[in-house]
Amino acid sequence: MRELLGELTKRWRAGESVGLGTVVATFRSAPRPPGAAMMVGSDGCAYGSVSGGCVEGAVYDLAQAVAASGRPILQRYGVSDDDAFAVGLTCGGILDVYVEKVDRQSFPELGGIADDVEAGRPVAVATVVAHPNRSWVGRRLVIRPDETARVDSTVGSARADEAVRDDALGLLAAGHSATLTYGPDGERRGAGMRVFVSVFAPKPRMLVFGAIDFAAALARAGTFLGYHVTVCDARPVFATRSRFPDADAVVVDWPHRYLAGENAAGRIDARTVVAVLTHDPKFDVPLLEVALRIPHLAYVGAMGSRRTHDDRSKRLREKGLSEAELARLCSPIGLDLGARTPEETAISIAAEIVARRWGGSGRHLTDTAGPIHESPHVPAVMSAESRESSASR
Repeated sequence: MRELLGELTKRWRAGESVGLGTVVATFRSAPRPPGAAMMVGSDGCAYGSVSGGCVEGAVYDLAQAVAASGRPILQRYGVSDDDAFAVGLTCGGILDVYVEKVDRQSFPELGGIADDVEAGRPVAVATVVAHPNRSWVGRRLVIRPDETARVDSTVGSARADEAVRDDALGLLAAGHSATLTYGPDGERRGAGMRVFVSVFAPKPRMLVFGAIDFAAALARAGTFLGYHVTVCDARPVFATRSRFPDADAVVVDWPHRYLAGENAAGRIDARTVVAVLTHDPKFDVPLLEVALRIPHLAYVGAMGSRRTHDDRSKRLREKGLSEAELARLCSPIGLDLGARTPEETAISIAAEIVARRWGGSGRHLTDTAGPIHESPHVPAVMSAESRESSASR
């Protein structure tokens, strides 16, 4: 829905009622992912797409009917339907489309959600798309990671709100939209309630300092993991777009000045990771002094030998950093994989970042016991029962 949010919010603010169809689940070779949406305005104009052209006509008609009736519908399109070829879904896939009426009365939270997205603040919207009790369908819960006591609206009960919010926070952290299933009152075991969690999360940031070959490999790994990657170096001859084609941004600036400026501007959050690959005191000591004093950074790692690490730590102590601040530094950077090449080293660093994010030990799983996933937030598309089972394996 993100690509429609501007037009949708404009019509919402004007008091217009529209029909909105959202892909909430896909199977096999469905052409669009969960979250893809199509809006039909009161003037008959259509925006967006749910299937890349396959079932747009059918969803268009259904959206107009729902906008008129106000009664939401969860519709499945696929080759098992008698009219699959009539609506054009010939790719062999299946998709579930939730169609609803959106206006100020049915979706009063939309303005605040749009403000969050515009400001780059993460927010998730959980909507009940199926339930044995028809009155629950269409109820919403708005989830923001910085709110622990207050929530907007409800999916139907305090128990269901708690379960949905817990799982939605995991999806929000991962940046994935998904349909989750529960028992009728949010039970972890059971079925009957389906909730689509639409996630509006900016990509987490990876800041790589030092325009070297290891940085190019790490930029590729970071992009693969879903980060918005910035490579920064004070030397313009090295910090070039041609050397870092996989980075989202290449910045020529003194590293410590750039990081301090980004933090002051509010563009650093608790998902941001910092990799210092310069291993040159004149660059990395001032940079690490800034980084280690930003308490909410998810990860700070620095490349260098153990001798370099000892010298760097001494210099940082002389700058007044506390032992608690120094303890946040991952140095030498990465997990012990025996890496040699830039690509292997990038995997080592990426693995350490993932381990820090989810609380992993970095050990061989064959050498561990107990649950594999310690985090209660499992960003996967599965039933609540399946999520619980996977956490206990």
